[in-house]
Amino acid sequence: MKDFDYSPAGVAIREDLREAHRFLWEHLRAPGTWWTGAERLAIAAESRHAAGCALCRERKAALSPNAVAGSHDTLGALPPDVVDVIHRLRNDSGRLSKAWFDRVIGGGLDETKYVELVAVVALLAGLDYFARAVGIAPPPLPHPLPGEPSRHRPASAKPGDAWVPLVAVEDAQGPEADLYGGSPFVPNIMRALSLVPDEARALQSSSSANYLAVAEIGDPTVRRSLDRMQMELVAARVSAMNECFY
Repeated sequence: MKDFDYSPAGVAIREDLREAHRFLWEHLRAPGTWWTGAERLAIAAESRHAAGCALCRERKAALSPNAVAGSHDTLGALPPDVVDVIHRLRNDSGRLSKAWFDRVIGGGLDETKYVELVAVVALLAGLDYFARAVGIAPPPLPHPLPGEPSRHRPASAKPGDAWVPLVAVEDAQGPEADLYGGSPFVPNIMRALSLVPDEARALQSSSSANYLAVAEIGDPTVRRSLDRMQMELVAARVSAMNECFY
């Protein structure tokens, strides 16, 4: 397990943050539910590489991303449709649309693989942005672990208002009984990855250290180093700058 060295940052980093980052690092390189460990790290590497993509810069500057044709600058390890999803998620997520999603799924990318891909991109981005925020370079990606994906699709996942099926709080039973920690209040962002439960669990692990545990999100009195109003001010500003879907 990687021991994250944050000493060059010159600031104290809480041990629970270090532990969460170690967990996420191991999670990213392990076989997932629908992608192998090697494929997950290829997704992670392409996500980092996307930051320098010329096509993405042109699309970002255009009125509509669909107005700019071309090919992505890519590492070449993944199919073009997967590369396009990764680049859109990392560089222009604020303009994703249901029509775009339908084209992606209609093109052959299974919705379960899509959800896991979203998780890999999002979780790695969180680690990378944390490193950037404390003024150090993101760590090199680890080596993948061997093994095959579990290919577990929760029977309780149902279509609803989201683009993909979700596990409702009241349906989190059996293998998914622990999915939301028994909390009666579960934000949609926590349910968004529930079609691939292990990714929803990983997101919650990240949230517990970097933000709040699921059970605490609905409590306005919770505080850490910042009080809740300060936390939400920072979160809202960062979300706006990142063009968060919400």
